[in-house]
Amino acid sequence: VQLVESGGGLVQPGGSLRLSCAASGFTVTSYVMRWYRQAPGKERELVATITGPGGITIYADSVKGRFTISRDNAKNTVYLQMNSLKPEDTAVYYCNRRPDYWGQGTQVTVSS
Repeated sequence: VQLVESGGGLVQPGGSLRLSCAASGFTVTSYVMRWYRQAPGKERELVATITGPGGITIYADSVKGRFTISRDNAKNTVYLQMNSLKPEDTAVYYCNRRPDYWGQGTQVTVSS
């Protein structure tokens, strides 16, 4: 099992980014996939979830209405579309599949 995130970067407040999590060794549609983030000095926070076959999405209150989790079955990739970004969204973002599979993380910095 391998998860590889990409798409992070520096963006101004109000901007957008799309993160990607390319999976290998399993099929993303068969598992619950999650995006977490961790800001400096803070605990890791669950941001968004997409369930297996049903594809139900769940969001933290802090990102609801601004972030969208989705997946591309053909590419076996999970995405996190982030709009209306705020400075408090600055963090390292991680893709996760339980029991304990994590990507290396991708840095998102929201600053003017």
